[in-house]
Amino acid sequence: MEVRLAQPDDAEAIRIIYNYEVRSSTATFDIVERDIEAQNTWMADRSGVFSVLVATDRSEVLGFASLSPFRERAAYRSTVENSVYVAEGHRGRGVADALLAELLEVARSSGFHSVISRIGGGNEASTALHAKHGFEVVGVERQVGRKFNRWIDVTVMQVVFDN
Repeated sequence: MEVRLAQPDDAEAIRIIYNYEVRSSTATFDIVERDIEAQNTWMADRSGVFSVLVATDRSEVLGFASLSPFRERAAYRSTVENSVYVAEGHRGRGVADALLAELLEVARSSGFHSVISRIGGGNEASTALHAKHGFEVVGVERQVGRKFNRWIDVTVMQVVFDN
């Protein structure tokens, strides 16, 4: 498995992985699937320090991870939000672990001070993954999302770098 920066050619594979989560889980609060144009725009918005990484095996994209601005206001510039998604058939094989490790290195080397993870729907695997990488629970946002006809909490986790 290789973890690398996403290329434009990865857009469709990333879109397929993400849209599966839109349809079937509370990992994202999106309820409308992305078309390829929206996917390309999303990737373009995350060029430079707001990186998108992919984990690949040969030419197959197994998962992706990204950094996004945490908030628009200037005082938040040193904080980013992360996302990690793994294709359904490749979970439990260390893909998310490798992606998150590399993504945190990108965040640290890019000069960010804090990374926030917002985990929807009581996703214990994601919570455990983030805890393994030094994230701590800093709060729970109660019933802030509604998907699949139910209210969903979001667990907020954070890691702070010593830089």
